[in-house]
Amino acid sequence: MMIKSMISIVVPLYEEEENVPLLVAEVADKLSDYQYELILIDDGSTDGTVKAIKQARAADERVVLVALRRNFGQTAAMSAGFEAARGEFVVYMDGDLQTDPADIPKLLERLKRDDLDMVNGWRKDRQDASLSRNLPSKIANALIRRSTKVRMQDYGCPMKLMRVEVAKNLRLYGEMHRFIPALADLYGTRMAEEPVSHRPRQFGESKYGIGRTVRVVIDLMLVVFFQRFTDRPLQLFGPVGLISLASGLFVDLWLSMDKLVFGAELAGRPMLLLGSMMIVTGILLFGIGLILEMQTRTYYESTGRNHYSVRKDDDKE
Repeated sequence: MMIKSMISIVVPLYEEEENVPLLVAEVADKLSDYQYELILIDDGSTDGTVKAIKQARAADERVVLVALRRNFGQTAAMSAGFEAARGEFVVYMDGDLQTDPADIPKLLERLKRDDLDMVNGWRKDRQDASLSRNLPSKIANALIRRSTKVRMQDYGCPMKLMRVEVAKNLRLYGEMHRFIPALADLYGTRMAEEPVSHRPRQFGESKYGIGRTVRVVIDLMLVVFFQRFTDRPLQLFGPVGLISLASGLFVDLWLSMDKLVFGAELAGRPMLLLGSMMIVTGILLFGIGLILEMQTRTYYESTGRNHYSVRKDDDKE
């Protein structure tokens, strides 16, 4: 049950034993004037993270423990936290103490003032190693910005505030926590960006690196597909299939004319094989588009879900 005006702070944790008591104390200190719940999700840690959370929960009833059975990854942990949230507003932040809970009131004020659904943090003065963290982040942000058309400076900022209905309607898989603004845009979310402070890590080691950029690119392709073609897959596969089919027919017809008019030998010409492969590929792609179109329609009709969202009329609450 949603609790009016409460803030649900969702924090995924992995091997953050030393940071847990500091995080709980800092949130309590800087949000003393707010009603909140602090949802700490242990993502299969092998150190004393769970024990530290239980100790914090014993001392502060606002602390909520969600313990995953194994390490499922940050995106899965975030989804578990969103599912457990009971507040009207949901904040996502990391547990490494690099984000400052003091920024939460600022984000909430911006959301209410501009009647937004989500406010994304922006680490203007980022305190990370320039090569292993900043460089991959800049590459990923540029790719996402160009591909999704959602203009954000810092997609991966570990400080976001959103209305609970936005958080619970996000469908996160793989490494998609980086694409929350793009996925929220599919839901029709009104969003903005607000500068937040960023601090050097005190304890533990970063779990990010330049190797994650490859996985980000792969998931980005999926997000772009969701954003542009999730309700109309035939518009992607259909034109490509028709172009391939038409090109293959043109090649084979040209070769046939060359054989009939000029008596050219076709047996040793690779163009004949190319034309035939393009025809088959075109038919297959168009067929895949039709099948996906039928599956999309079946999904919406069988589940009763809509491919649109209606904004709540606040004046009638």
